Amino acid sequence: MLNSTSNTYTLKREILNFTNKISKKLSKPDKKFTADMTYGMLASDSCLLTDIVDCLHEDSKKVNSVERLTRHLNKGTPVKALSAYLSVIRKWIPDEPVIHIDDSDIVKPDGYKFEALGIVRDGSKSTDTKNIYEKGYHVTEACVMTQSRHPVSIFSEIHSSQEKNFTSINDVTFSAMERGAAMFGRATFVMDRGYDDNKMFLKLDELEQDYVIRLTARRKLYFHGKWIPATQLRNQRKGKIKTPLVYKGKSHDAYLSHVKVQITASRKDIYLVLVYGITEHPMMLATNKEIKSKEDVIKVAKTYFSRWRIEEYFRCKKQMFHFENFRVRKLAAINALNFYITLCMAFLAHISMKPETNALKVSIIQKADPVKKKVHFCYYRLAKGISGILSYAKEGVRLWFRTKRPSYRQLCLKLVV
Repeated sequence: MLNSTSNTYTLKREILNFTNKISKKLSKPDKKFTADMTYGMLASDSCLLTDIVDCLHEDSKKVNSVERLTRHLNKGTPVKALSAYLSVIRKWIPDEPVIHIDDSDIVKPDGYKFEALGIVRDGSKSTDTKNIYEKGYHVTEACVMTQSRHPVSIFSEIHSSQEKNFTSINDVTFSAMERGAAMFGRATFVMDRGYDDNKMFLKLDELEQDYVIRLTARRKLYFHGKWIPATQLRNQRKGKIKTPLVYKGKSHDAYLSHVKVQITASRKDIYLVLVYGITEHPMMLATNKEIKSKEDVIKVAKTYFSRWRIEEYFRCKKQMFHFENFRVRKLAAINALNFYITLCMAFLAHISMKPETNALKVSIIQKADPVKKKVHFCYYRLAKGISGILSYAKEGVRLWFRTKRPSYRQLCLKLVV
């Protein structure tokens, strides 16, 4: 047997074992659909249904296969599949989970048939001084770090203010927080300046969760019996704890300091952690985690700086699976498609947690032919290697779902005299 054939078979089996855990409570057509979508997107590096069908190698006409996939997507995200997915993910997470919540956008500037299409800020074109707005959707994502320090999604919702039952983006964010609290009991939520809102602090206190949130320059804090701007505290202090930190792919020598304050929302004691030497203005991080030593201060700073992985997660979804290039029009179908992309990203996380000596993982990385031997974020090379191995496949996964029929039995007539 050729090595490529052996690797293809092994990888197919790995994908099907993974999807069977997600779809174990679904009907057989839905199980096959889950396997088709996951396998097709991993093989084609695309979320376009026509590209997925090309990799399934089905005997039926292409238009009929696309219509079949579309009908399943229009049903929305299967609740049982989502529940099974979260159960699988829960086993990958360390004892002290870190959840990153962030917003992104899906831009469809030329779209006019998409349901509830709204106006969003185009993050790829906007700058610090100028915002560019296009037609599109908002995406709220909550990612948790696995034992291999790679992100997997526990909440991903595409939404628009043009929806009939839409209330606010805050309600979507609160749903993400509630799911994280329900899954892990207690976790550390890490968020950027866009979430410096009293409602966020109150919600996290209500759920009894830890947090590390970067503050804006507008924030006021209660210190020594009076309310003062956080920037004033920042300017009055200097970093005394030196530690190396990685920011935007570069290593920096950062200087940290901390002070006990109270936040406007709850008047509870929290800590303001100041990070000097990274950006033009020192970063201000608010946390309710207990700080007793300089190691605790460094841990809080490193927890926040690990949030770059959710940004890479967004970028990988858009680049590897052409997330913004979908053509399904109903919002339920768009969210369902997003769920199956999430399954593909989770499969990459599943492969990343295998030992470096694992034969399948070695074959995938060899097929990707990476320039660097080691990287901090390996989803790109894994996705490239998987699609490269599956390019040898002459059949999709339909033969793994053949219907078992009873053997043909010829009718016998017995003459009775």
